[in-house]
Amino acid sequence: MKVALLAASADTVFAPVRSQTAFEETLERLGTAIKLGLLEPGARLPPERDLCRQLGISRSTLRQALTALVQSGHLHATRGRSGGTFVAESQPPAAAPSGELLACWRDACDQRLAVELAVAVLAAERAEPEALEPVEGLIAAMDAALEDFPTFRQADVRWHIGLAEASGSQRLIGAMTEAQGLMTDLISYIAHPPELLAWTNLQHGKMLAAVRNGDGDRAMRIMAEHLKGTEHVLAGRLPTA
Repeated sequence: MKVALLAASADTVFAPVRSQTAFEETLERLGTAIKLGLLEPGARLPPERDLCRQLGISRSTLRQALTALVQSGHLHATRGRSGGTFVAESQPPAAAPSGELLACWRDACDQRLAVELAVAVLAAERAEPEALEPVEGLIAAMDAALEDFPTFRQADVRWHIGLAEASGSQRLIGAMTEAQGLMTDLISYIAHPPELLAWTNLQHGKMLAAVRNGDGDRAMRIMAEHLKGTEHVLAGRLPTA
């Protein structure tokens, strides 16, 4: 049976819900985790009692969110001794970005820029060498997926969230996950030829080297260049209003 989620990412996905609309936040958080591949196809969610405790919500709120995700085709539930709630092996087609997101796409880019620059600086200051090993392994995974953008993007998401985890800030991990969710909706508007992905991954390597050297200024400059490239391409494809 597949493990539902890496332990570090589980702390983010299943952290206590604090919104006044707990159902909506739970639905968005689990939906984003599925969309980003943090909850992989076939993964089994923790038992309801554990999820309620981790998320800090009632069982009725959790069941409403799980029912909505089952109805949308993102999850499926089975009964019996080996039953439970699982991420669907085949996900429904991704919905087009909302009109609100398209109208405010620059805000989404600004949010990502603020979060990622902070992560670059703090990771350079705080990251332990062993915390960066999974991040380095993801660079190799992306090099092997230059002809397969969905696989590349999943590793890319994990790389950025992994760098946030290395910073040691739980709030930044959550903010990074949210920013990546927003950008995934927008990135569908960008063409991804292998040479572009290779250049992107080269920057990942440079950023990681700067972080390992404790050079936060260099890591931040490379990260800014990395993100501004995406924003520049989006500017030519999305409304500017």
